[in-house]
Amino acid sequence: MRGLGLGGALALIPPAATSPPPPRRGRFLSSPASVAADPPPPQFPSLTGIMRANSKGSISIARCKRISAMSNAEDSLGSLKKQLAKLFEVSLRVTVPTETDVEPLVAACTGNFGDYQCNNAMSLWPRIKGKGTEFRGPPAVGQALLRNIPPSEMIESCSVAGPGFVNVKLSNSWIAKSIQKMLNHGIGEWAPKLSVERAVVDFSSPNIAKEMHVGHLRSTIIGDSLARMLEFSKVEVLRRNHVGDWGTQFGMLIEHLFEKVPNWEDASETAIGDLQAFYKESKQRFDEEDGVFKERAQKAVVKLQGGDPKYRKAWAQICDISRREFDRVYQRLGVTLEERGESFYNPFIPGVLEKLSNLGLVEESQGARVIFLEGVNIPIIVVKSDGGYNYASTDMTALWYRLNEEKADWIIYVTDVGQSQHFEMVFKAAKRAGWLPADNNSYPRANHVGFGLVLGEDGKRFRTRSTEVVRLVDLLDEAKTRSKAALIERGKDKEFTEDELEKTAEAIGYGAVKYADLKNNRLTNYTFNFDQMLSDKGNTAVYLLYAHARICSIIRKSGKDIEELKKTAELSLDHPDERVLGLHLLQFAENVEDACTNLLPNVLCEYLYNLSENFTKFYSNCPVIGKPEEASRLLLCEATAIVMRQCFNLLGIVPVYKI
Repeated sequence: MRGLGLGGALALIPPAATSPPPPRRGRFLSSPASVAADPPPPQFPSLTGIMRANSKGSISIARCKRISAMSNAEDSLGSLKKQLAKLFEVSLRVTVPTETDVEPLVAACTGNFGDYQCNNAMSLWPRIKGKGTEFRGPPAVGQALLRNIPPSEMIESCSVAGPGFVNVKLSNSWIAKSIQKMLNHGIGEWAPKLSVERAVVDFSSPNIAKEMHVGHLRSTIIGDSLARMLEFSKVEVLRRNHVGDWGTQFGMLIEHLFEKVPNWEDASETAIGDLQAFYKESKQRFDEEDGVFKERAQKAVVKLQGGDPKYRKAWAQICDISRREFDRVYQRLGVTLEERGESFYNPFIPGVLEKLSNLGLVEESQGARVIFLEGVNIPIIVVKSDGGYNYASTDMTALWYRLNEEKADWIIYVTDVGQSQHFEMVFKAAKRAGWLPADNNSYPRANHVGFGLVLGEDGKRFRTRSTEVVRLVDLLDEAKTRSKAALIERGKDKEFTEDELEKTAEAIGYGAVKYADLKNNRLTNYTFNFDQMLSDKGNTAVYLLYAHARICSIIRKSGKDIEELKKTAELSLDHPDERVLGLHLLQFAENVEDACTNLLPNVLCEYLYNLSENFTKFYSNCPVIGKPEEASRLLLCEATAIVMRQCFNLLGIVPVYKI
């Protein structure tokens, strides 16, 4: 990081005056038209004027009152795009009152023409040119949109570029004032406002009696990050762990338990040993023995599903041991989940299938009960030919339960892309049943968040040298060990207490693993490489954690009370690099919103990395300590650190404060 000297190590000790973290772009075209390089401040017409100009009754008095109220966009924080969209909605209603269904198209823009851009003029022109409009093309529409923007202190100037693009430059003083307001009221001021009240996020979902492996890593950390972003956006999130705790495999596990551990009622992890080995032993016996064990296992399934107390108790014992193993991994990752396994939904399956049958959706086919879907060659099998249930039975029931019992507006399933077709079929069946609206953009909504594979450096699925799946616990151990070794190599074992060293190694190691995954588009495969993810150069968690620690160090070295400065000092953005950094800080909310609505955590990772780069340029060109602008620039440093910490929090990464 140029100008920051990131050669030091880190500690998790926060500065004394650090506010605690809360709980949980667009196309730019052409150069500006000369006709409006520097327009006068726009004048917003009065309600009476609007009514006179639109005597055909296109806008009602009530509608106009609502529009007038909307002109106070600067009163609300959060997404800049949304605040500007409110202003442009007013302008649209005045400019083209007959086109009431047109939404403002506002996007951040790059280049020298402005900070944001409204792109409605070109798309409006084909709609209005045959309706006797007085406009003579998109540029004229753009000029009218510009003139009809209501006054706002957030806007410094506007211009029209090319075929009607309205470019907006934000006011420096307004940007500074908005940052200062966040400093005094907390980062929650910048939380995006979503049209969702309650969401279910179904993620992680390991299988009982099997250890969590690298394949569970992506589901766990992607799901956790999405849940954190929704929670930050004031959405009530039900974090659901749909563990595989039911099915025919439990027959062989229970029978193997009875034989291997005679006093199975008091069985513990020590008695059963390695869960993965225990599962393999039972599976090998089921597949290879003379058939006696297999027969007993099949009978055990019947007894278990029939409610036999002995078999239910043995099943619960195996589940409890697995659960404790899972919880240890979740604790290390800082992930919270509420278990709602397959067994939880089992009692509801008959009733849900009856509802589907009564709707005429379930048909008989080759002895099974199925749901046929238009445009899909294969049906959903909800009852197998032997009368048993399957994944589709459970997933249809879980979806019904989450919609009707848990009253979720949004249900998000985080699994690998290999399950995409399965979930699309489940969602399609739910639409046929009337559980979900036909429009994918309406609520309640269900989405499958698919992700690609974790690959080894050979380009194949990530495995150990013995071709075994990599255990997640081993991967985390290795990340911490490597991180700790790097700290010791820099002599930090002599500066930190043992507890500081351990916690810092965990923060860097686990954070590096998470960020290396989350920074990629989840739909793509990515290569797992410890050397790259633990590098302190480039787009890595280590680089970003060091950058944050350096900012905290700058504030400490100033000797100033940052909390007092928040109350007494005034932030200004006179240098171009100060303005770039300040504007980027204000774009935090819309980036979180984009990451949420598109279910793509990498959007936030890109924002965080660019924030770090913008700070580096600012710090290189704008000295802080001992300069006349020291107080203002310290506030900008503090605002950057706060936003970085919130980004870390939303990605499930623990920040570090001390180099």
